[in-house]
Amino acid sequence: MTTSAPARPGHTGAAESGGARAVPAWRRGMRPYVLSLPAVLIIVGILYPFGLGVYYAFLNYAAVVPEPVLVGLRNFGTVLSDPAFWASVRVTLVYAVAATAAETVLGIGIALLLNRSSLVGRVFERVLILPLMIAPVIAGVLWKLMFNPQFGVLNHVLGLGSTFDWLSDTHALISVVLVDVWIFTPFVAVLVLAGIRSLPKEPFEASAVDGAGWFYMFRRLMLPMMWPYILVAVIFRFMDCLKIFDHVFVLTAGGPGDATRTLQINAYQNSIINFNYSLGSTYMFLLWALVFLTARYLVSVLAKAQRRAAGSEV
Repeated sequence: MTTSAPARPGHTGAAESGGARAVPAWRRGMRPYVLSLPAVLIIVGILYPFGLGVYYAFLNYAAVVPEPVLVGLRNFGTVLSDPAFWASVRVTLVYAVAATAAETVLGIGIALLLNRSSLVGRVFERVLILPLMIAPVIAGVLWKLMFNPQFGVLNHVLGLGSTFDWLSDTHALISVVLVDVWIFTPFVAVLVLAGIRSLPKEPFEASAVDGAGWFYMFRRLMLPMMWPYILVAVIFRFMDCLKIFDHVFVLTAGGPGDATRTLQINAYQNSIINFNYSLGSTYMFLLWALVFLTARYLVSVLAKAQRRAAGSEV
């Protein structure tokens, strides 16, 4: 009977049997830092511009000021007392609420239709994501051509003649919301569809055996269980709508008048057009505060919905 020699300190049994060298202790100690380095670089790349923008909001930094100095909260007072700021807040909120509501309702309806297994549904499911593959700027250019009163295809197809202007002061906000709905409704539909297909089938089968109708099962079973998925879609879309810039700028550049002048476009005009970088940074900081507070509230609602769907909260 033979006995194995005790392992020497600093060596593992695997190293002795397989011939592999043991990893030095300093390399094992460095591994967590190396793995976390990309995340640290991303955080620094985000926080540095953000901190610089906040710092600019407390200066009188502009093209006409060669040596900017600290002015405290003067920029915030200037912005908050400007009627144009509150007009842009109203436009931004109306845009975000209208676009998110329309996309949510249409997305749920499309997801329910696509959930029915059929050849047409499977083909349409592949075609549905095509608007998401188009850059919003390109989509804005395409829709601007279609909105043209003279040779736009929409007026021709709908029989509106050449006098109806989709981008006039009375219709511009509705038109840019329509473009947003066209681009991002597939995102909501795909997300809700994934939620529907992840639901357990047993409650629906039991309800069907008891004679429950489709609408009853949708209202009492499906909707409460997929409510967290709907809230996730609402959070993503509402946050993105608050920060909208690209296709709105392509379609109207904030006009005509102040019809589509969002907070982002106001910040752009102050920083890039008027070269008042401090006022532009102030607009962006206030927009960030609006997005942050709204996101915190919606995430808390999502957490409650998830607990309710899991049965841990009544």
